[in-house]
Amino acid sequence: MVAMQRIYRALTIAGSDSGGCAGIQADLKTFGALKVHGMSVIVSVTAQDTTRVYHAADLPIENIELQIKAVMEDIGADAVKTGMLSSAAIVQLVERKVREYRIEKLVVDPVMVSTGGDLLIKADAVDLLKNCLFPCALVVTPNLREAEVLTGTKITSQRELRDAALAIKALGPRAVVVKGGHFENEDESVDLFYDGRQFLDFRASRVATRNTHGSGCTFASAITAYLARGLELEMAVARAKEYVTEAIKHSFPLGQGNGPLCHFYRFW
Repeated sequence: MVAMQRIYRALTIAGSDSGGCAGIQADLKTFGALKVHGMSVIVSVTAQDTTRVYHAADLPIENIELQIKAVMEDIGADAVKTGMLSSAAIVQLVERKVREYRIEKLVVDPVMVSTGGDLLIKADAVDLLKNCLFPCALVVTPNLREAEVLTGTKITSQRELRDAALAIKALGPRAVVVKGGHFENEDESVDLFYDGRQFLDFRASRVATRNTHGSGCTFASAITAYLARGLELEMAVARAKEYVTEAIKHSFPLGQGNGPLCHFYRFW
């Protein structure tokens, strides 16, 4: 009799992207590509395409709470990722449930602005993210613009990037990865890791493409998938960097704006 293979489980708590490039859709594609069973708690439904977000509507708090309960009390999760949490009430609920279910492998991707520049979070939710949810996180993964919002500073150099990582780490997460892909006129895409002990640069050659819609979501969900599979955080970040770089290399034009990554490049 053949022993059943271990099924790794990852949960994403985030918003839905009708265009299928980012958000819940990108997370589930990433989980599947990395051989992890993906589950989802949808907190907001957006009407968006490759150019912009046209509308966003939050689901009722009761519904979100029941989604989390249904997943955690039946299937469970080896790791959990949060993405777009648009309101203070949603952040408070997620923090409460993280503590209730004693979720240790928590990746907080503080999604604030879409690729097209649309604001995805209310101001009071930002403060709660910083003060309530960040202390629960194993790692927080802001991009350059989100790091500027979180720290209230402009980031134009690697020195300022390190200062931002220090400031975000001081908010309570066990580690932070500042995604530096939005630096302009750079030959490399450098993501800065800091865990309170050491700084590490995760580097890759910059890919000349505008089809990077969902790259931040994909990177964070790849970290989550590798954590679910049992990798230590540093290795999970390194493997996630490799995966998202290849997915960008295989990205494709779609629609009239920023196309998506190819999450299943290994199979296509």
